[in-house]
Amino acid sequence: MGRHDSRSGAEGLERSCGRPAAGWIAGSDPIGGVELLRASFAGEAYAKHRHDTYAIGSTDSGIQVFDYRGAARASRPGQVVVLHPDEVHDGRAGTKEGFGYRIVYVEPSHIAAALREICGCPHPLPFVREPVSANAQLAQAVQRAFQSDLEALAIDTIIVDLAEGLLASAEGGGQPVAPRRIDVPAIERARQFLDGERTRVVHSTELEAITGLTRYEVARQFRLMLGTSPYRYLLGRRLELARQRMRVGQPLADVACETGFADQAHFTRTFKAAYGLTPARYRALSARGPASGGDSCPTR
Repeated sequence: MGRHDSRSGAEGLERSCGRPAAGWIAGSDPIGGVELLRASFAGEAYAKHRHDTYAIGSTDSGIQVFDYRGAARASRPGQVVVLHPDEVHDGRAGTKEGFGYRIVYVEPSHIAAALREICGCPHPLPFVREPVSANAQLAQAVQRAFQSDLEALAIDTIIVDLAEGLLASAEGGGQPVAPRRIDVPAIERARQFLDGERTRVVHSTELEAITGLTRYEVARQFRLMLGTSPYRYLLGRRLELARQRMRVGQPLADVACETGFADQAHFTRTFKAAYGLTPARYRALSARGPASGGDSCPTR
């Protein structure tokens, strides 16, 4: 499956006909079967609606209340919500302070494709009976999704993470999946390819061609062998190159362009998320070196 746009999981959301709710919505366009959305509401948020995607999210603040499968549900900060495709639900604040949440919409066909690789054969879509839980695996998957840019390699990992979390949470789930062989030569080819292409964004189809594996199998096996995703590995190599270019005094705008970032602002956000410093601050501190006498013990 190639990278493509899809109908927004939030597109069918219809606001309540009652008093308008205060709040905001911020989201991405659907890319590769995945859409990210963050929102905050007070009072009634959404009228009853349904969508054709999985919706997997976490409550950031307040209490989120919704009617789903014949009962009222409530989600508190740190809890995870799983809504299945084509299931009617609504949304409202549980207290006057309102609530905030983040949610990932993902097309079921992509979950099904990832499950084929995880299980080694076609597998029914997981059904999670309890829509609100403290599932740490799904919570981490949602958190990681919002820490990534929606580049192709990142999307592959988001889908695998969510598929594994859904499988572990599903009715009758929790059964360990038989360990599958890691194609070490294929993953090593992928790693070497990423090392050599650290000045740009790499697409899923390229790793499929290099390894002979599907994108979801690459994402899963790469993580098992190297402890990180192909996206995070490539991002690390791009940031390493950026630091090298910064140390020789290259302008930050040029560094951003030559290491595959959309612009300097994108580079700055990504660099700070990785190192806790802006590129300008990092370069200034690196150039300064130890201050004169800075490493000596104070005079007593």
